[in-house]
Amino acid sequence: MMSTADTSTASIDERSADAPSLSRQWNSIDWKEAEKNVRHIQGRISKAYSEGRTSLAKRLSYLLVNSFHAKALAVRRVSVQNKGKHTPGVDGELWQSAKSRMEAVNSLNKGKYRSKPLRRIYIPKRNGKLRPLSIPTMYDRAMQALYALALDPIQEATADPNSYGFRIGRSCQDAKGQIQLMMASSKRPEWVLEGDIKGCFDNFSHEWMMDNIPMDKHVLKEFIKAGFVFQGQMFPSEKGSPQGGVISPILANMTLNGMERLVKSNFKGVNLTRFADDFVVTLHSPEEAEAVKKLLSIFLKERGLELSEEKTLVTHIGDGFDFLGWNFRKHRNQGRKILIIRPSNKSLQSMKASIKETVLVKGKAKGQDELIRELNPKIRGWCNYHKSAMSSRTFCYLDTCLFQTLYRWGLRKHRKKGKRWVKDRYWHQRGSRKWTFCSDKEELFRPIDVKIKRHVKVIGTKNPYIDTEYFLNKQKNRKYERGYRDKSFAM
Repeated sequence: MMSTADTSTASIDERSADAPSLSRQWNSIDWKEAEKNVRHIQGRISKAYSEGRTSLAKRLSYLLVNSFHAKALAVRRVSVQNKGKHTPGVDGELWQSAKSRMEAVNSLNKGKYRSKPLRRIYIPKRNGKLRPLSIPTMYDRAMQALYALALDPIQEATADPNSYGFRIGRSCQDAKGQIQLMMASSKRPEWVLEGDIKGCFDNFSHEWMMDNIPMDKHVLKEFIKAGFVFQGQMFPSEKGSPQGGVISPILANMTLNGMERLVKSNFKGVNLTRFADDFVVTLHSPEEAEAVKKLLSIFLKERGLELSEEKTLVTHIGDGFDFLGWNFRKHRNQGRKILIIRPSNKSLQSMKASIKETVLVKGKAKGQDELIRELNPKIRGWCNYHKSAMSSRTFCYLDTCLFQTLYRWGLRKHRKKGKRWVKDRYWHQRGSRKWTFCSDKEELFRPIDVKIKRHVKVIGTKNPYIDTEYFLNKQKNRKYERGYRDKSFAM
């Protein structure tokens, strides 16, 4: 008698043999139906694991990674939807045609899996250092995307309630909302442990992952021990999970899960909020902060990790601290302490530098329309990120800086013309506003026009694979800029 997986494999082979062409097969896939079927199995996996029925979850995971629809979605993710779809691995292969994508679907997860080494490149960080980025081959990326479909529901079933990084339906704004909830009242803890894990992705213990990550051990070993090639030389992978891998964020979250529960079980009234490898712990005293730090150091050491002494700080809320681009600080007002959340100075200076580079460095020879098209996504994205905080003054300040930079650009571009001529050339009246940087085709987006809107934090215990109605309603109720859609929840 054939198993479910054998039946699925047989159906794929039949499709390959009977279809007039592989291209037509790919183009005829019903993606909505595929997403529906995969989401249904994912919901069953997450529910089974949350109920302690691990054997059932394991069988369902096997069914999922061998299903045609899951394989098709995995190939579509890495070859169509992913930004790195034009970046090859060590084999130089790309799946750019419908034929090559369908061939990949038919060959995915067949036989004993052997990963190829990763292509290593280094990209600059804001602090001037270099971040290692490992690029798998297209086939290895698709395999990771396929097994991520089965592993992510388990991650959601076991995740800490206030972990917000790399999770469906959760965002930086949710992490900000949780910190605000924990510190807004005058009776809340006023000391903060700002935590940062040193080289998180590069130092995960492979032994711990092999013992504790609930997925096919052979496939997991191939993912984390693939090695990498740099400047024609092969290097082994003794620890860590490669940055750039599709499944790496899920593995990182599953390795760090348990931090919040550990802290809460040992300290009363202490709360931990985590986003990826950065976290904030609210405490009652510096002594309690040191005790929490020691406890977390033991927790991390088991997983091959350690806290960064340089970035892990104990701070009083009156002095303020930065987290995810915001500054959190309590100010005294009429005898009361009020928590103020604003864009951090570092984030603001970074945005100003980006605008100046776009306008004064790269935009010297560009026309007004081209300049506006480059600036608008930058400004709109930054303002939308910060509009749930107390950002009105910051937006006004950025608006002024933007005007000064553009006016300087206009004067530089037309050195023999006067200020009045430059103003009349680039600034026009739109409605009641006389100074609008625009042309007949394009108009500059201005930070001062952004309205502050409070973000409603996600309920930490909700699971996107089980509480689907909650997340769908939350997505519908978000009134972001026109055309915005939360792609993290939609498959």
